[in-house]
Amino acid sequence: MVALVQRVRHASVNIDGVAAGSIRQGLLILLGVHRDDSKREAEWIARKCANLRVFSDDDGKMNLSVKDIGGEALVVSQFTLYGDVRRGNRPSFEPAAPPEKAEQLYDYFVELLDGHLESSVQRGVFGASMDVELLNDGPVTLWIERMNETD
Repeated sequence: MVALVQRVRHASVNIDGVAAGSIRQGLLILLGVHRDDSKREAEWIARKCANLRVFSDDDGKMNLSVKDIGGEALVVSQFTLYGDVRRGNRPSFEPAAPPEKAEQLYDYFVELLDGHLESSVQRGVFGASMDVELLNDGPVTLWIERMNETD
């Protein structure tokens, strides 16, 4: 599972011009689910996202989490994070989980993250074509990945 996490001043997701979710200051999380992922990866990444210290304290140091500042989160499913472009110019999405599995783990991730935060987690619509708008703060963008350890 991979989460592309962006610290934002605000973010929103729209489908056909209709708002599906929006947040003020907090985290925009683009979430990709790998075909080998399980609940264990979702649990680890949800905890990591909730506790990432990427917001500034009074001294200007990144010492505070989204929980600490009472911030919000918007989670958008994005299978293209597992696009493999090592061969040719057209991405292969073979590493991405099939839609049924990906949606279950996406929903589970959102539920877990919601349990970690005081404000409810906003979300996109799984499988929909979405317009995502954001004002990246910093910019601060982190790639967080946890692969299923099958051994």
